[in-house]
Amino acid sequence: MSEVKLSLIVPVYNRPDEIDELLESLIKQDFTKKYEIVIVEDGSSESSETIVEKYNEQLNISYFYKENSGPGDSRNYGMKRATGNYFIILDSDVILPEHYLSTIDKFLAENYLDCFGGADAAHESFTDLQKAINYVMTSFFTTGGIRGGKVKVQKFEPRSFNMGISKEAFEVTEGFSKIHPGEDPDLSQRIVNKGFTTGFLPNAYVYHKRRISWEKFHTQVKKFGMVRPILTKWHPTTAKLTFWFPTLFVLFTLSSILGSIFVNSILVYPLLAYLLLLLVHSTVLNKSLKVGVLSIFAVFIQFFGYGLAFLKSTFYIRLLNRNPEIQFPKLFFK
Repeated sequence: MSEVKLSLIVPVYNRPDEIDELLESLIKQDFTKKYEIVIVEDGSSESSETIVEKYNEQLNISYFYKENSGPGDSRNYGMKRATGNYFIILDSDVILPEHYLSTIDKFLAENYLDCFGGADAAHESFTDLQKAINYVMTSFFTTGGIRGGKVKVQKFEPRSFNMGISKEAFEVTEGFSKIHPGEDPDLSQRIVNKGFTTGFLPNAYVYHKRRISWEKFHTQVKKFGMVRPILTKWHPTTAKLTFWFPTLFVLFTLSSILGSIFVNSILVYPLLAYLLLLLVHSTVLNKSLKVGVLSIFAVFIQFFGYGLAFLKSTFYIRLLNRNPEIQFPKLFFK
């Protein structure tokens, strides 16, 4: 294996303020080797070019503007123009801890992977809503803790907010597809199918500062639910019982409430016990009762949004065998 030369690939769409925060965190890295940053403006009306110029003397940055074609295609565009042999894919709404790049460099030198994924963490500067949503997206008690990343996970599906891919793996697979969301687990599976190594990279977490509202979060998790049956149709070996958990939670919640009303009030106790567990855990973890309460709202939005969309998509894609691009055209960029 030749020496790893990193190129950071960051697509951005109408979020110059996020690029500012990301580049500021890169200035603070304890990494001393040379690397490059490739910013790809995906047809934005709010340009990040002025922000990028502010950092030109401190960082090795390339800036490209292209017509809007989605994040996956923009990442491919950036990787084709990068000069490194290993690409770090980041979302524009992340902030990097000081050790991020040095952690990656050291790990790859000792345990090389053709593709890796890192964890998703909450920064102390996040709003209460951001912390609550981060909690339900990363907690062991809601998603199994995969995004939280405290232990190494085999056959981990890297996510494109924090993902590494070798130049060779990119060239062989031709990168991300047109689906969104879901382009990252799809690419991860195609990388594995081509015989490359993938895995979880410990301690290479990012602070994923989602610019989000309840409405945007609901839309996001609905899309996640719709995409998953499409991905398992494309990659049958990835199907897992755990993908049904949000749908089962919906059924469990409805049956608990109806059962407590028409049969016996004790039937709602297991649901209440689970919600109390989440409240206490989130409150302690985030040191805020308000975040704990918001986490309860977030888990209902997450599970109901994902679970019902997953059920709908399973019906159309798996049972009726509909064409995904025709049935759900908004999930695909042209």
